[in-house]
Amino acid sequence: MDPHIVRPNTYVALRFPSGAIAVHEIKFNTVISIGKYGSFETNHLIGRPFHYTYEILDAVESGDNAKSGLRIVPPAELYAEIKDDDDPTSTEPKEGGASDSKVDAQYEVVDPKGEVLLRTNRNIVDDVRTQTMTMDEIELLKAEGKGSGRDLIAKILHSHTALDQKTAFALAKYTLRKTKKYLRQFTLLPLDVPLLAKWILTDRDASKIMEMREETLALIGSWSNIHFTPPPSGGSPESPEEVGHGRWLVVDDTGGLLVAAAAEKLGILHSTSDEGLRDSVTPAQNQAPIPGDGEAESNPEQPQEPQPANGKRKFTLAQSNTITLVHANSQPNLSLLRYFNFDAANPMPSHPLSRHFRTISWLQLLYPEEDNACTEPETVSLDVLQTWKTGKRSNYHRKRRRWERTTSIVCETQAGGFDGLIIASSMSAPTILHNLVPLLRGAAQVVVYSPTVEPLVELADYYSTPRRVAYLNDPPPPETMPAEDFPVDPTLLLAPTVQTVRCRHWQTLPGRTHPIMTGRGGADGYVFHATRVLPAEGGVQARGISKKRKLGLGDGVRELGERRESEQKALVEEEDDM
Repeated sequence: MDPHIVRPNTYVALRFPSGAIAVHEIKFNTVISIGKYGSFETNHLIGRPFHYTYEILDAVESGDNAKSGLRIVPPAELYAEIKDDDDPTSTEPKEGGASDSKVDAQYEVVDPKGEVLLRTNRNIVDDVRTQTMTMDEIELLKAEGKGSGRDLIAKILHSHTALDQKTAFALAKYTLRKTKKYLRQFTLLPLDVPLLAKWILTDRDASKIMEMREETLALIGSWSNIHFTPPPSGGSPESPEEVGHGRWLVVDDTGGLLVAAAAEKLGILHSTSDEGLRDSVTPAQNQAPIPGDGEAESNPEQPQEPQPANGKRKFTLAQSNTITLVHANSQPNLSLLRYFNFDAANPMPSHPLSRHFRTISWLQLLYPEEDNACTEPETVSLDVLQTWKTGKRSNYHRKRRRWERTTSIVCETQAGGFDGLIIASSMSAPTILHNLVPLLRGAAQVVVYSPTVEPLVELADYYSTPRRVAYLNDPPPPETMPAEDFPVDPTLLLAPTVQTVRCRHWQTLPGRTHPIMTGRGGADGYVFHATRVLPAEGGVQARGISKKRKLGLGDGVRELGERRESEQKALVEEEDDM
């Protein structure tokens, strides 16, 4: 399957000339409406490549409905304005020539001969009356929907009475603003995690992802050192000796955005098989026949464990390159993973996350005996099982499989040996680290995200050197941990740091360099980073090269005499032995 073309039942991103992002699901025989830009059928995009710019054509009457089409805009048309050096609307004087206008020359840059080299806009006063076309006329032209919007832009520029007074920069800026507003084009992009985060921040509720920016996601991925771990030569990721390679703990309160970022780093976020596309085929083709569901088994004398009620195959969990999510509720909130065709409640076996992703609640991790999912169902003998009806027998096997899966995940998580811990949660960070840091192996990376800096500064103080020295000099009893002065064990993490990053857009022009003041506000976002260390057991002895004492003349003679005396004693002992 080619990942560079649009597939049905997937999500894609549309980027408009204004820079706005829209996310839509591509389904057969549906219409995508993008507001003032128009609408088009999704069938025109299925099978087409990404990263192409498409233009919405005029609506064509076909029968009872009016349908709009798409046209791929060639690169020559996209970059025609950049290649065109001779702009007929430019008000700049030609090279080697003077401007025709000599009015207000004191505000312009002139050479010693009096020729105008650069015009300024200091003497231009903005007035709404310079634009003779009213908004009603513009809306009427937009309603007619003729052309791709270039005709409308040309009419707006033509109706501007002070266009010849603008400088080249002012004219280009005015034209670009109208182009972004009225041009009916969009660029088709594949949906990835940074693009999804940007879309949620600008067009959706940013608090659902804790105002996590795309540059902050990159910083978290860098400091957590999350990456794909290939199996050793001759081994397989599913072998037991591979447990502990590429296993990551995640605490995610961003609706699954942090899990998606980690899965994208591991290369397990996007499905590479058409089998994972929901509703791409009919239900009869998508589901395999279920033995015993409405008809008798082929061999009742040899009872086998039936397939699940939804017709999916039974599969085993991967042991490397895995993500374990620790959540507080009975079911984790992973709503954003649906944009990558993954449903945590009903995963498709062909999706990589179905084998490399697992969830565990805090109750199952800390007190598994109190969770009903960890309680083993009643064991039924084979003779009794054969007397049951098909539905009851399938329900029994389903409960057994759920208990086996849950118990396996709990035992694997409690065994520890994880390669890293990534946290983005509204819960208290010290309580999370107190329970999860001991599950990490040595040199594992710990990353904690917070929209504000105060919780992370407090967390860095808990792992600071003075607190670690106080803990070693007077360690509290283990049964009293977490204590008031030591909510966490400060000897488990080393070199705590708090960082932040934010990419700001700037206008870079000679004499006009300044940050763009219309950017989005909100929280900047901060990241806490530390390294897991294993404290040495027992006493620690310091060893090194001691400084030799400088010997005087008397000490040297005495040492030489003692050496000769020892040599003579050794010779006498050898003679006696002979």
